[in-house]
Amino acid sequence: MTKCPCGLGELGLSKVRFHTSKKGISRMQLSHTHPVAGAVFDDPNLVSAAGLVPVVALAQRCRLGALADGHLSVPSDKGANAGRKVMSLVAGMVAGADSIDDMALLRHGAMGTIFDHPYAPSTLGSFLRAFTFGHVRQLDAVAARVLSGLAETTPVLTAIDDLVFVDVDDTIIEVHGHSKQGSGYGYSGVRGLNALLATVTTASAAPVIVPNACARVPADHPAVPPVWSRTPWPPCGGCEQPTRPERCCYER
Repeated sequence: MTKCPCGLGELGLSKVRFHTSKKGISRMQLSHTHPVAGAVFDDPNLVSAAGLVPVVALAQRCRLGALADGHLSVPSDKGANAGRKVMSLVAGMVAGADSIDDMALLRHGAMGTIFDHPYAPSTLGSFLRAFTFGHVRQLDAVAARVLSGLAETTPVLTAIDDLVFVDVDDTIIEVHGHSKQGSGYGYSGVRGLNALLATVTTASAAPVIVPNACARVPADHPAVPPVWSRTPWPPCGGCEQPTRPERCCYER
């Protein structure tokens, strides 16, 4: 474990010096003699996010890894072991990672003793960069089946057979780069992907975001994109007729 550079009882602060300006305002200056360059969780016997153990166990019960292996067709070696990589990405996000570099937390401390083969951030980044718009649709199919597994094994959607409230709303997710498949300029004026988010609520269950859908943002549409069946779909690599969404790998 990295030791704090300052000693016990010392806060690394200099003696407080008050300088009275002409207007009578006092100022305090901190000492910069003991800067901290960085902190690393490197104790080999401790786990920084022990709560990941039950989360990953639940994901395995819902067959997240197996479903990703069966549905994702990311080409080349970057798409190898897709199930493990998807599990790693989900675990990292649950632990608070919001960037590729943050995925390094899966290798901190004793993480390697409780999780098999934690991937390096660079490996996970190469995996995600190989995704096309069609691969995102394949991942949608995985998410739909995982939610079904969660409903069977947990009370996340209790009373689903009774009265159900469904809220559907759209949002523009900003992306950068002209090669982003499915992106365009919509009503928000920024280049992005148009996502429809559906939330399901029952009388005895909290709101749950069900698998959503992305559509190409039409350049001349002022609000919500047209019906999904009319939305142009780039090929995902495994579709028989990639221009027809009803024949996409999502439905397989």
